[in-house]
Amino acid sequence: MGQKAKKPITSGQIILFVVTLLIAILFAFPIFFNIMSAFKSNSEILRDAIAFPEGFYTESFKYLLTKTEYPKAMLNSAVLTLGSIAAMIVIIPMAAYAIERTNRKWTNAVYIFFLFGMMIPFQVYMIPLFKQLKTMGLFGNLGGPILIYIAGSVGFGVLLYTSFLKGVPREIEESAEIDGCTRIGIFWRIVFPLLGPVTASMVVLQGLGIWNDFLMPMLVLPSGQTKTMIVELFYYVGEFSSRWDMIFAGTTMSLVPVLIAFLSLQKYFVKGVSSGAVKG
Repeated sequence: MGQKAKKPITSGQIILFVVTLLIAILFAFPIFFNIMSAFKSNSEILRDAIAFPEGFYTESFKYLLTKTEYPKAMLNSAVLTLGSIAAMIVIIPMAAYAIERTNRKWTNAVYIFFLFGMMIPFQVYMIPLFKQLKTMGLFGNLGGPILIYIAGSVGFGVLLYTSFLKGVPREIEESAEIDGCTRIGIFWRIVFPLLGPVTASMVVLQGLGIWNDFLMPMLVLPSGQTKTMIVELFYYVGEFSSRWDMIFAGTTMSLVPVLIAFLSLQKYFVKGVSSGAVKG
């Protein structure tokens, strides 16, 4: 049998490839620039920001890790991110499951209420929120922003999970119920393992936002107390001079866990987003 003739490459495919390549370069360049600048001294950066490093300068990394509070700030960011994500994964899927499977007027009203929460800008309720945190004794510690992140993610999370749950057959749950499994057991033993792709999407989207967030920790965690990674780096930006070597070194270190998490969950992340979009 002869080999199949290869289809000729069309001009449209070439244009699409070139456009995709240009977009990829556009998005990848800031990361490349950041990593390249991390191995330059502050004087090199100020002299020529886009030039390649003259040598392998690592003093910025050593200084940040040994002479500053940056390691503690990274730990605070990790606690903030992991704590928030863990609570989201426990609370939000159960809320979405109850709304989707009950499907009554009051659950639909709760669903719409959650969606309305996504439409209210943070600036509208910012001041009352801070006053409430002070009343609850959560202002100035990591518990405050964790609670805010969980509450702020409910609308998007419920929307994502309910869209995915539409494609989970009810017959599986009915069989387990006949075998005597409780509703909680059905969810955690049978339904939740099927939500792996959408859970990965939730972890990536919310985790990146919390890990890189500046505004919330800056406002809720007062100066001189517990600081997160991004807030710690902000203090190297001065009114008249800035330590760009420290900033680029710090942001480069912060990229490592993000890249590891994204590459590990990339397959599930894409599947979860596409499945949710189709089933919604």
